[in-house]
Amino acid sequence: MLTEKVPVGVMSSVVAPEKPTSNTMGPKEVELILVKEQNGVQFTSTTLAAPNQNQANPSGEEERETWGKKIDFLLSVIGFAVDLANVWRFPYLCYKNGGGAFLVPYLFFMVIAGMPLFYMELALGQYNREGAAGVWKICPIFKGVGFTVILISLYVGFYYNVIISWALFYLFSSFTSELPWVHCNNTWNSPNCSDWADNSLASDIYKTTPAHEYFERAVLHIQDSNGIDDLGRPRWQLTSCLAVVIVLLYFSLWKGVKTSGKVWIEAATQICFSLGVGFGVLIAFSSYNKFGNNCYRDAIITSSINSLTSFFSGFVVFSFLGYMSYKHKVDLDKVAIDGAGLVFVIYPEAIATLPGSSVWAVIFFIMLLTLGIDSAMGGMESVITGLIDEFKFLHKHRELFTLFIVVATFLISLFCVTNGGMYVFTLLDHFAAGTSILFGVLIEAIGIAWFYGVDRFSDDIEEMIGQRPGRYWRLCWKFVSPCLLLCMVVVSFATFNPPNYGPYMFPPWANMVGWCLAMSSMAMVPLYAIYKLCTNFNLSFFFLEQRLAYAITPETEHHLVDNGEVRQFTLQHWLVV
Repeated sequence: MLTEKVPVGVMSSVVAPEKPTSNTMGPKEVELILVKEQNGVQFTSTTLAAPNQNQANPSGEEERETWGKKIDFLLSVIGFAVDLANVWRFPYLCYKNGGGAFLVPYLFFMVIAGMPLFYMELALGQYNREGAAGVWKICPIFKGVGFTVILISLYVGFYYNVIISWALFYLFSSFTSELPWVHCNNTWNSPNCSDWADNSLASDIYKTTPAHEYFERAVLHIQDSNGIDDLGRPRWQLTSCLAVVIVLLYFSLWKGVKTSGKVWIEAATQICFSLGVGFGVLIAFSSYNKFGNNCYRDAIITSSINSLTSFFSGFVVFSFLGYMSYKHKVDLDKVAIDGAGLVFVIYPEAIATLPGSSVWAVIFFIMLLTLGIDSAMGGMESVITGLIDEFKFLHKHRELFTLFIVVATFLISLFCVTNGGMYVFTLLDHFAAGTSILFGVLIEAIGIAWFYGVDRFSDDIEEMIGQRPGRYWRLCWKFVSPCLLLCMVVVSFATFNPPNYGPYMFPPWANMVGWCLAMSSMAMVPLYAIYKLCTNFNLSFFFLEQRLAYAITPETEHHLVDNGEVRQFTLQHWLVV
């Protein structure tokens, strides 16, 4: 595709050379491209001219924002993929699941599932130039999985923004000559507060460090709550920090882009979390790429950078943990804790022992803020792009719709900044994107590789980048990744463990709420499929075969269904790789 840079506010039109013919989206012999560049962002208006026609086809017109520079896209994807999970989740999973032994399933899943699915989502969004729901015009019956990933991103945003607000609170608290989590003589400290290395008389069960009490008693005020059924009011300090985060997100988004078995489950889930597969973000970001962008190269570069970052974080984290284990003269498992405790207890405690600790603390929490904001922006962009592309009338009101989304997210996140907010946070973290994200990616793989067709998908990629995906990628898309994901989903359900926060066990009703949350996103797949089969009013309800044919055929090929030509009803479609 040829484009021409012009001065700001000036528009030009060019005729792109004839694209290779494809049997996927109809003839595209001549493409007229209108390019406008403003403030570093290019806007393209594309008109497809069919052969032997003097006028453009109005249905072929589209206008979509594109990245101003290629580096903007790469940095956005890397910024989303490299997030807090690289800092606190990956190192802890390595330790809990055998250290280096965990790298075996992790790298295995990276090669046969993570990278192929990462590549698949980038190509899917770039070719169809739609969000997570709109891309399923290629197989309408699967559009429900688009709403699944949108809901997952929305649910994760309810608690992920709270982590960033904690980091902001710690950042403000670090601008002191002495960090507030160094000693036990503060108003929030309990009689059990002591340095493990200095107090050998107290029982290990009751010992708590100043850093641990600062996080739980000064920041969270969890001592004022008896559990998830005793939340209390939102704390104004954390609410203010959360509001700052929400404002930053809004002004960044309102204008658009710029056991052994259990070890394997956690490795698969970590791949999805780490690479960002299944959240709809990769589809949303790549939908703003130019049509001829080399998405294959992007997939290799960004997924490799993300994994290398995880490995590097692991080395850094274990040096911290080893130091703290030696300092307190306790076993490593006493200091190797999961999630927020690792970032907001162990790290700050280790930083407090460094010369010029306040400076290092400021730098560390600024790093957490940048990691968190990038990923939060990606998740929210997935929601906004997915819904705006699906409901076209929202295009003209993007600023208002973005405001609505961020305000709604803020209001629900308030539950996580109450005295018992940590219990809500833990419940959301456990149910929002565990089994459901594996399920969503599984349905994506089945819909593209089997129903749309891995051969058709490969044709689309060849049309964009000039080369067809190798047999390795096609085999992973069609057989390897779906089979492994199916096994992981089944085992994940079979080996479910209820959440807990320390010694606190959640009541049955809370677990039920969590399951309702998880099932609400997964239920979008069957519900939309039923809706699609039942809403073709041009057909009698008894013509189920024709209804199914329309539902599994790309929208641009529905005229073929009228002629009785349905690819998916032939054996060759299912056998080809």
